[in-house]
Amino acid sequence: MKHVKLLSLLGITLLSTAVLAACGSNDADSGNSKTTKELNLIETAEIPTMDSVLNTDTVGSTVMNNVMEGLYRLNLDNKPELAMASEKPSISEDGLTYTYKIREDAKWSNGDPVTANDFVFSWRRLVNPSTGSQSAYMMEGIIKNASEINRGNIAPEELGVKAIDETTLEVQLESKVPYFEDLLSLAMFLPQNESYVTEKGKKYASDSDNAIYNGPFVLTDWDGTGLSWSYEKNEDYWDASKVKLDGINVDVVKETSTAINLYDAGEVDTIKLSGEYVQTKQGDPDLKSVPTSSVFFFKYNQERNGAPTALANENIRKAISMGFDKEAYAKTVLQNGSLPANGLVPEGLSVNPSTDEDYREENGDLLNYDIDAAQDYMKKGLAELGLDSVTLELLSDDSENAKKSSEYMQGQLMQNLPGLEISIRSVPFNVRLDVNKRQDYDIQMAGWGADYADPINFLELFETENSNNKASISIPEYDALIEKVGTTDLDDPEQRWADMLSAEKILLEEAAIGPIYQRYNAILKKPYVQDIGTHLVGPEYSFKWASVTE
Repeated sequence: MKHVKLLSLLGITLLSTAVLAACGSNDADSGNSKTTKELNLIETAEIPTMDSVLNTDTVGSTVMNNVMEGLYRLNLDNKPELAMASEKPSISEDGLTYTYKIREDAKWSNGDPVTANDFVFSWRRLVNPSTGSQSAYMMEGIIKNASEINRGNIAPEELGVKAIDETTLEVQLESKVPYFEDLLSLAMFLPQNESYVTEKGKKYASDSDNAIYNGPFVLTDWDGTGLSWSYEKNEDYWDASKVKLDGINVDVVKETSTAINLYDAGEVDTIKLSGEYVQTKQGDPDLKSVPTSSVFFFKYNQERNGAPTALANENIRKAISMGFDKEAYAKTVLQNGSLPANGLVPEGLSVNPSTDEDYREENGDLLNYDIDAAQDYMKKGLAELGLDSVTLELLSDDSENAKKSSEYMQGQLMQNLPGLEISIRSVPFNVRLDVNKRQDYDIQMAGWGADYADPINFLELFETENSNNKASISIPEYDALIEKVGTTDLDDPEQRWADMLSAEKILLEEAAIGPIYQRYNAILKKPYVQDIGTHLVGPEYSFKWASVTE
């Protein structure tokens, strides 16, 4: 029962903010050393799934990154390094065929060897339309035939991947992909043991006992829906000598006040802060600010239950996108260093291949807060709809921070936009994912963190046929540019860059989404915690190299 101590402390959360402000993190309980080789951590949401081909979220990506391993993994410098691949691939003269050798000492946690077929099986399963993976698009235009398979036109067996033998994997690309190596550490490119998945059937990945692992840790104590889980060191991992921790205990805590109590009591080793809680820790040497590539935005559903919504009206979307003070939101609600966003692609992600100018700086601000313009758009939109007012539902997670954000947006939009009524629907994170999948919402505060350092990773989300669209966004001119970026532009980096700049402008000229902020994380971390890998792209954390000083 590894969570008894932590869970028992969840009941002592009656401290006020004033008391919290007086509680430092350098008292006798926190210390500068730790006698056990374990970490106690907090997540803010449940694990939706442990099936790598069905994963769509940051929590799942982080867990999978620590208990599974693909051909590559990101190291502490955020560079891809060899993992299940034992050496760099051989590449054909035309740059379209990659041949990988799978390391012979790689094992699954049930003792089976990791083979080339494990990648073939998993990748075919990802693109098979019957699987229903929202991440299948990640192979489209990259792995040969992935697009046609995902559209149901040809069989999954036609995917450009095959096992030459148990340790030789051949991958055929649709076209040259400048960031292909970066993709291979992502969850959707992980292997799966075919015999194990087949044997488990519907039980596969339903809890920690019905999954197997090939990464630095194995997952334990996860019942499939619960608010806690653990990692234990995987002694059969090929690189186990690099893994310094014996284990990690994780609990889902959605209230920051509770997390701070646990941190100050020495019960957890690092936490994220937000809102006014950051202010209570100003000057604390444990407080750090960590940039991320995650951008959050209003996602406007233009069709719900088969009928157009008011958000199918461009002027209504523009009114909402420009009708709230995002700078004040970042400073007064988030308070963690996050930046107002006036575009989709985050700053710091990628630079012009010729000039080294940052994408965000080059494309500038595209949807700013402008209350006068927003009110004009609202009047036009209502007139076009033949309405005096419109009521829309704002879908939100049920965490403390998400509720505060929703309430702020509700207040701003209803105050600034006469004729607009906003109701709030707060649900658990995994429920929101399901509601999004069914497209049963009006507006949601959604976010995307980069899988790889290229603007197309954000821009392709809203192409008409993209499985992450789920908002009935369809802009033919935009779609044409996204297709060009992934095909004919690949041999012309400068034109590819120019087309990505243009695509973002088209998307936001129609206010298909409403950018809100680029996230920075304010964290508290005990001084004895070392070498937790934090990643700008892909999974959020790696614990392979983490340690505690004794």
